[in-house]
Amino acid sequence: MQRRYRVVVAKTGLDGHDRGVKVIARVLRDAGFEVIYTGLFQTPEQVAEAALQEDADAVGLSMLSGAHLTLFPRVVDELRARGLDDVLVFGGGIIPDVDIPVLKEQGVANVFTPGASMEAITSWLAAALDEREAAASD
Repeated sequence: MQRRYRVVVAKTGLDGHDRGVKVIARVLRDAGFEVIYTGLFQTPEQVAEAALQEDADAVGLSMLSGAHLTLFPRVVDELRARGLDDVLVFGGGIIPDVDIPVLKEQGVANVFTPGASMEAITSWLAAALDEREAAASD
């Protein structure tokens, strides 16, 4: 990684299953990211505000409740409303393959489903943020 990136990880909506997001937070931390976990039951507005206050480079969303097509794009919209167009949004959880292209069209950079390796997630995130940094410095 070009520098230590700041990542906000969040559980939006009423999804109370937090084991996965806690594992991801720890894995990202162990891979050298600075991680801010917002906790359960966050609104898209709260997540975007946390990203603003924490000067986040990325926001990772976890969803097991099926509300990803509603909540993930709302987080993207809330980030844009705060001028945070450069914050990378990625997600994971129980998300049907058919929904992944829809989410990407709506501004979610990548989606990881069950079975994704921790190495795949951390490597992708580091590379995506390094690429963003390189593009910004050009």
